[in-house]
Order: sequence, then C-alpha cells, then structure tokens
Amino acid sequence: MNILVTGGAGFIGSAVVRHIIQHTSHHVLNVDKLTYAGNLESLASVADHERYQFSQTDICDRVALDQLFKTFQPDLVMHLAAESHVDRSITGSKDFIETNIIGTYQLLEAARFYWNALEESKKATFRFHHISTDEVYGDLEGTDDLFTETTPYAPSSPYSASKASSDHLVRAWHRTYGLPVVLTNCSNNYGPYHFPEKLIPLIILNALAGKALPVYGNGEQIRDWLYVEDHARALYTVVTEAKVGETYNIGGHNEQKNIDVVKSICTLLEELAPNKPSGIEHYQDLITYVKDRPGHDLRYAIDASKIEKDLAWVPLESFETGLRKTVQWYLSNTKWIENVQSGEYKNWLVEQYQADE
Repeated sequence: MNILVTGGAGFIGSAVVRHIIQHTSHHVLNVDKLTYAGNLESLASVADHERYQFSQTDICDRVALDQLFKTFQPDLVMHLAAESHVDRSITGSKDFIETNIIGTYQLLEAARFYWNALEESKKATFRFHHISTDEVYGDLEGTDDLFTETTPYAPSSPYSASKASSDHLVRAWHRTYGLPVVLTNCSNNYGPYHFPEKLIPLIILNALAGKALPVYGNGEQIRDWLYVEDHARALYTVVTEAKVGETYNIGGHNEQKNIDVVKSICTLLEELAPNKPSGIEHYQDLITYVKDRPGHDLRYAIDASKIEKDLAWVPLESFETGLRKTVQWYLSNTKWIENVQSGEYKNWLVEQYQADE
C-alpha cells in the first residue's frame, strides 16, 4: 500500500515512518513542513530507501496537498502533523490554531475530494487516521480514574484545545461526508529522537551539561508514559486493522510522577554516565523547582483495554526498560543532539526556563 504520513519528521511521526519502512513492504510519503521540531536526521536510517519519499509541504497549503494526493495515490493517511508543546501554546497559540485546526481541515478536504474520486474497491479500503492526545480529556482528580474512549473532552491548554478541535472536525467529516476515519489518543511518549524541550530529553541533556533540572511546581503531576516504538506499532495496527469510525486510547500502563521520572533519570545517569561535570557530586543535586505552568493538569492515565481486546496490542516496554534504552540512546547519539541543540531551540529554551547558557 501507499501510506501518506503527515509530520513524519517529528518525534512520533519519524518512529512511524521507520517502523513502516523497516517492518512492512509498504511505500511511505512523508509530508512535513520542517518547523523547529521536524528533523530529517531522525530518518537517516530510511532516507535512501526505495519505498520512502519526502515532501516539504505545509498541510495548510491545499493546492500542494491536492497535488500530493494526485501523484502519490495513498491508500492510507496517517495524520500526525501538529504543534504539540504545551508551553509554546501558552506563549504563542497562533501556530497551534493554524496547524492543528486549519491544517487538519485542509487535509480532511484534500482527503475527502481524493476519496470521492476513487473507484469503489479503493474507496472501501481507504482510511484517514487522525493521531491525537489524551490531553483533550483534561485531567483526572481521582487516583483510580482512567481516560476511556468515551471520556468527555475538557481541554486545559491552547494546545489541547486545538487538538480537541481537530478531533471534532475528523468525526464531523466522517458523519457528514462518510470519510472513513479512525482516531487514536495517546499518553505521553518518550524514546529516541525526542526533541529536547520535552521533559525526559531535557532532563537527560541538562544533567549531562551540569545545568539545572527544572521541575514544575512540586513535581507531583502524574503522566502515563508510552515508549514511542510501542506507539508506532499501535498506530500501524489501528490504521490497518481498526473498523471505520472507531477511536482507541493508547497508553503504556506506566503512571509516574514527574519528580520520580526526573529522579529515575538521575539514577540511571549515575550508572551510565558516572563522569559528571565539574563540581557536581550527584545528578539529583541539580533538581530545581520552578513556577508551575498555568492551567497545569495534575494527572493523565489511559485505559488501553479496548485496543488490547479489539486489536491485540499491548506495550512491549515497561517504563524501566524504555527509560534505560532512552538514556543509552542519548548518550550514544551526541551528533544528533549537537545538531538539534542549535538555533531556535537553544534561544527558546533560555527564554522559557530562564536557564544559563
């Protein structure tokens, strides 16, 4: 099959592209605008593969999208392109509205007109897979509550509100126009090639550099962590096997407090990178509590029983095994890190956390 992946140069998108090229016989067209978080170096292992091609295209550009659909003739669309960092959405929401809402609208329309023109046998197998987040549900108050596929939406940030909007658009295009869609909402991802503004890579790289390890508030916020390669497997399973109109929550069964995640990274670094920067006795000494994020959700937790029951998917990595693999990857891929830590990212990081150079 031909699979069109939007946002395929991003963290989760690149994992999806690598998975499809390395583990299937399908062709992939990666459509990515290459914003600050899009990194083609994350696709170096498949960049020259005969079944892979790349187009630097903004999903808000309808004319360009129509041309890509016409020439590539996708059987499946996996829509991952999105602005995704909560802090950035608080300081500048415009890009989130444009990409996550307007971009999804343009992609839906391009897919709808393409799908309408297909012969009946092709129409029956076409799928539009929209990849979303558990943040659309807001947060959980109880310690035993879980997000299910029917949890009401209550987004807290401009980011999650924009993703909730895009989810509603996708469902509306299914109900109104019959576009064959499937949706997934995932918990926090982590793993190799993660852009360093997110918690786990930020803590790893700051610790190695002897910089402060910023923790919002008291660090008691709870997240369910999903190893990115487990997520890529789940997404491929859903787009190829799920029934039209279904929604699946994808989680790692790994609830952790943010402060415990930070401390676990410090413990691993004591073992794997014992030669610390000058003047530092223990990595945990670098932990610094900073002012909490506005509207910060306290707890996310996914009930992933539906995808296990319907599609037989379960995560292969525990948080302990996945975190060790992640820390080892960052220790072994200094060139990728050096390249991504330049320019806009470094300037933004200093501004956001008031960090020292």
